Amino acid sequence: MINMQAVRAIYAFEMARAFRTAMQSLISPVLSTSLYFVVFGAAIGGSIERIDGVSYGSFIVPGLIMLTVMTQSISNASFAIHFPKFLGSIYELLSAPVGVTEVVLGYVGAAATKSLIIGLIILATSTLFVPLEVAHPVAMAVLLVIICFAFSLFGFIIGIWAQNFEQLQIVPLLIITPLVFLGGSFYSISMLPPVWQAVSLFNPVVYLISAFRWSFFGAADVPIGLSVAAIAAFTALCIAAIWWIFKTGWRLKT
Repeated sequence: MINMQAVRAIYAFEMARAFRTAMQSLISPVLSTSLYFVVFGAAIGGSIERIDGVSYGSFIVPGLIMLTVMTQSISNASFAIHFPKFLGSIYELLSAPVGVTEVVLGYVGAAATKSLIIGLIILATSTLFVPLEVAHPVAMAVLLVIICFAFSLFGFIIGIWAQNFEQLQIVPLLIITPLVFLGGSFYSISMLPPVWQAVSLFNPVVYLISAFRWSFFGAADVPIGLSVAAIAAFTALCIAAIWWIFKTGWRLKT
């Protein structure tokens, strides 16, 4: 049985820390995303034709949300679990009568919530720059929650793997961000030559952005069923990895 009191304690502590650093945690990502709208939507968008019947400024909204949500989910979760390792308080957590489920739900749930709040704020902010309608609002909300949770799980793994604070930034900066930029966040892969379309399909982020964009405009670069399967597989893989980490104590007990 899940100890909900332990989950609430971890969750409340992490959320309180986020609101203490609201400028860094919430406002900064929103301001940086607004710059994307100014540069790409206004400056560049005027010279680009409509994509799938959607103006370029509106077309990039799902990609911008995904870019911020993915990186923030990873950063929030990785820092949350790495900081106790750095201080040595992780051993108190491991020796407490709290199971793996409670620890993961507390830390990952808080990280996903913070990313979800940022994503919703960016969505609201985007309406100030471009006209925007969501074709499938329920699907959009579900996909956003699942992606926040999945990448928070991934960030949790990175936080355990990292041996210093510099390593926390390696995966978001050198892997995730390039994959998002090359995953159709600012363009449709159908605009690419056939060879590069085939290459893009090996980028897992393509399936996430495609599914999320479908929820906005009803059009996708890859079949929505395939995208949902990819998201489910990624989430399951992260859960399995965390289960193995706690079972073996890898990077936790040393």
